[in-house]
Amino acid sequence: MVHGDRSVGLLYGQRALLIGALEPLTYTGTMLSTRAANKPFKRLARTAKIQETVFLGTKTEADEALAGVHALHETIGGELPEAAGVHPQGTAYSAFDPELMLWTLAVIADSGRAMYETMVRPLSDGERERLWQDYVLFGELFRLPRSEMPATHAEFEAWFQGRLASPDLQATEHALEMAPLVAFEQPVPGYARGNLAIQNHFIKGTLPPRVREIFGIRWSSAHEHSFRAMAAAHRRARRAFPHSVRRGRNDYFFDLVTHVEQQRGGTATPELRAG
Repeated sequence: MVHGDRSVGLLYGQRALLIGALEPLTYTGTMLSTRAANKPFKRLARTAKIQETVFLGTKTEADEALAGVHALHETIGGELPEAAGVHPQGTAYSAFDPELMLWTLAVIADSGRAMYETMVRPLSDGERERLWQDYVLFGELFRLPRSEMPATHAEFEAWFQGRLASPDLQATEHALEMAPLVAFEQPVPGYARGNLAIQNHFIKGTLPPRVREIFGIRWSSAHEHSFRAMAAAHRRARRAFPHSVRRGRNDYFFDLVTHVEQQRGGTATPELRAG
């Protein structure tokens, strides 16, 4: 229900990316392992398509996508060449580290819920619980043991809010440049730039205040007022949209971003400095 809404599929990934970038070991390990440093939007689109396949595709499609992810994750691991946040030089990282996997799942889960409640409607306590149990299954499909995940939504929420408040949560110099670039500067055709500005406002409005503060994202009472008004207007207007507009996969939009990035010869990205 949640990830089948097109607006959620188009927005939750960028929000998750920004929050996820605040765990320095997860972020730096991912950046050190990426094979698409100058094409971050191609990588983002590929990840989004894989996740939509698992959420919305057939079992055969999902199994095939997961097999590819597992094979890739087998190659991801190593040691930090320099310190990253509280993690000293030489700290080991792995795509199968349960703590790092839980953080990655957490930012997806929180972002999916946040975007659905913003763009569609609030969820009841029971729906939030059922949604979390689906995310637990999602985590298991990516080989995160159930025993490493909070058992209930209430436990997850308490754990996640604690992580958001932790002083260990911070952005490296590279993350401060790279994460907002990928979240807010997607390569789109000229006719879509107005839509991109609106999309970015929705993402910024749903971010936890501390995340906006770390990335230096300006947010005033006027920003908050316009965000709430835009969200309310979208919730009202979407009822008049055909089902095919409201719900479904977003492959077309992901492919469009990838195509525009390819046309412009890639994306200039900052040099990775782990410290």
